[in-house]
Amino acid sequence: MFKKTRAFFLFLFFVPLLAPAQDTVKPRPSPLTIATARYKDTYLKITYSQPHKRGRAVFGSLVPFGQVWRTGANEATELTVTRDVVINGFALKAGTYSIFTIPDKDKWTIIINQDTGLWGSYNYNAKQDVTRFDVPVQTLTDVVFEAFTIIVEQKNKVADLVFMWDKIKVVVPVQFNEPKP
Repeated sequence: MFKKTRAFFLFLFFVPLLAPAQDTVKPRPSPLTIATARYKDTYLKITYSQPHKRGRAVFGSLVPFGQVWRTGANEATELTVTRDVVINGFALKAGTYSIFTIPDKDKWTIIINQDTGLWGSYNYNAKQDVTRFDVPVQTLTDVVFEAFTIIVEQKNKVADLVFMWDKIKVVVPVQFNEPKP
């Protein structure tokens, strides 16, 4: 009797493991995306989730003006640099940081925060800010991106982190440091 009972419980345990994963895992509505750049031995990586417009009003509505935003969807957006860089004139040490923003109609406040692994901006703590600065908003005539998109436009040791969604574009300058001999 014991062997049959044990076999039955093992059967109940292992059968679900044999089911194909695609039947149980649904894709995220806001998929995880990565933007990268490299200059010599310095790597820059931004990991974020892409919310989609889906016919909604975005800035000032879905993303309220004047409030801290996770700069994407799901987990807070993260920036990793393998060597020190200069971001908007600020010397940022190598490491991993969260990027938060405070969107407004004419400018965004960009926040680099040392607290990582956060879900959204619910536990955002301003005391963990490494730097914050304002950048102007560029308003575009047409909807350029259905999904929130971050790209890195790189020209040798300088790059722009470009945040785009709907009819809005925001640019953050980055400079890679020359490696020391």
